[in-house]
Amino acid sequence: MSLPLVEAYLDFNGRCEEALEFYKKALDAKVDAMMRFSDAPPSDEPSAEGCGGPPSDPNKIMHSVFRIGDYQVMASDCRCEGQPKFQGFSLTLGLATEAEADKYFNALAEGGKVEMPLSKTFWSPRFGVVSDRFGLSWMINVHPAAEK
Repeated sequence: MSLPLVEAYLDFNGRCEEALEFYKKALDAKVDAMMRFSDAPPSDEPSAEGCGGPPSDPNKIMHSVFRIGDYQVMASDCRCEGQPKFQGFSLTLGLATEAEADKYFNALAEGGKVEMPLSKTFWSPRFGVVSDRFGLSWMINVHPAAEK
């Protein structure tokens, strides 16, 4: 691995465990690591300072790592204030076939909102945008060279 490496770190604001279960089903994600706030040793260090301190529920997720395909995404509960606010970015799924695009798009749309239906574009045989039930925006894109 060469550095620097950019990786997404998502704050599900108290709904991380629900999100992990959803992505396992919707995207065939694999959870590689998960630590709860209760797993952290007692300390005077401000380990959760960026989140405003540990939540009142020690069973919330302090840190997790999950994979979609070969790519790693990190996530936590952080502030535990309710609805996550994902603004100004999207995650993109680059896929090999239109069938995969349909499968993942429809799974992410369950309980979410279709922003742009899947359709043919000048750059892809299948492209669409969907916000999942957590408000996270996903661009679904079939790579033209991959589709046969």
